[in-house]
Amino acid sequence: QVQLVESGGGLVQAGGSLRLSCAASGSPFFIGKINSMGWYRQAPGKQRELVARITSSGIINYADSVKGRCTISRDNAKNAVYLQMDSLKPEDTAVYYCNALGSLSCYWGQGTQVTVSS
Repeated sequence: QVQLVESGGGLVQAGGSLRLSCAASGSPFFIGKINSMGWYRQAPGKQRELVARITSSGIINYADSVKGRCTISRDNAKNAVYLQMDSLKPEDTAVYYCNALGSLSCYWGQGTQVTVSS
């Protein structure tokens, strides 16, 4: 139906920046049903949590822990979503997952590792 492919993770020092990208591909029918795209993260031993989400109309939600440090954006023409992360902290270390939520289904990417060293 829909595949999400993430890129942009890696190892960065505290205070640094990373930009994550996620592109959706697959059935145009199901891609057209996507309402919102976002990023979640899961650290070892913790539950997966929302980082940021953006709807097709541009409504944005951020987790309190990343407000002021992360910026989510979306390119509807490319079916892509981006997460600019600045002033990274060691506690931001996690696997980051792209998510797409549509009227028919929910899709997840395979995850990309972000590691912030102190």
